[in-house]
Amino acid sequence: MKRIVFSIVFLINLSYFTNIAAARGELNITTEKSNSGYQKAYFAGGCFWCMEESFDKVKGVIKSISGYSGGRTKNPTYRQVIYEKTGHVEAIEVIFDPKLTSYEKLLNVFWKNIDPFDAAGQFCDKGESYRSVAFYKNNAQKNYIEKTIKDIESKFENKQVVTLIWKFKKFYPAEDYHQDYYQNNFLRYLAYKSGCQREESLNKIWN
Repeated sequence: MKRIVFSIVFLINLSYFTNIAAARGELNITTEKSNSGYQKAYFAGGCFWCMEESFDKVKGVIKSISGYSGGRTKNPTYRQVIYEKTGHVEAIEVIFDPKLTSYEKLLNVFWKNIDPFDAAGQFCDKGESYRSVAFYKNNAQKNYIEKTIKDIESKFENKQVVTLIWKFKKFYPAEDYHQDYYQNNFLRYLAYKSGCQREESLNKIWN
């Protein structure tokens, strides 16, 4: 009887503290059910608001999440990533259904939404945190990244792709106000995107 009572109390307390942690944002918002069958891919293409919008349109993408990756600082803040030498870049975590899309298709979406020839950043956003990065989780992904880079360089003669190729290690979700920014702050987002001339620049590169 004591064991049963103890188990019930333990489960109640566990649920209580789990809810508190979630409310404080201490739980990883990218946690998946083990039986979901979903996979994750990681890319950095300058402003993560714009990258979210680009990937959310793709069939098979369940959700994209803005965050930081590639650096040394644990649980970095936006201000640290932008103004301090954390080594992180603005990145997104793409959760996708492999039955509907693939890493290869997502990588192609990535290329069409960045300037792969800009080593200083992306469009109007310059600095280390805005560098473009294709993250890989295994050798197959790395090999495919390298193959697509060769294809791009073959298409664009006398141009070198400077997008970085990094092995994925850790992703830290950005602050809540960055998530779904293009939807929640539509007018401000449009003003930023227009001022940055991102669409115009992409059309000049790829079209």
